[in-house]
Amino acid sequence: QVQLVESGGGLVQAGGSLRLSCAASGNIFSMNTMGWYRQAPGKQRELVATITWGGTRNYAESVKGRFTISRDNAKNTVYLQMNSLKPEDTAVYYCNLRIVTMDSWGQGTQVTVSS
Repeated sequence: QVQLVESGGGLVQAGGSLRLSCAASGNIFSMNTMGWYRQAPGKQRELVATITWGGTRNYAESVKGRFTISRDNAKNTVYLQMNSLKPEDTAVYYCNLRIVTMDSWGQGTQVTVSS
């Protein structure tokens, strides 16, 4: 079983920055992919960014150039640096760890961007 604990959400003005962190513990195997997804009110959960064990990154088009995903394999932690935030980035952000086809999710952290 895998546990994911997120931190770093909050309220920020448009144009500001936030950094999310997610620490994983439990039965973690290498070669996993970690990532961030978000869900705004009334919308489906969507991918924000993912990063493989080896460091290959993938971003949603809406966040390219503004968000940066990184990870520390020694600490089993993934980060999401969010810059130039927009009101449309407001959502609950969820950490994800995928091992082959098995997904684990964090409890979510709220990010609110005011205009």
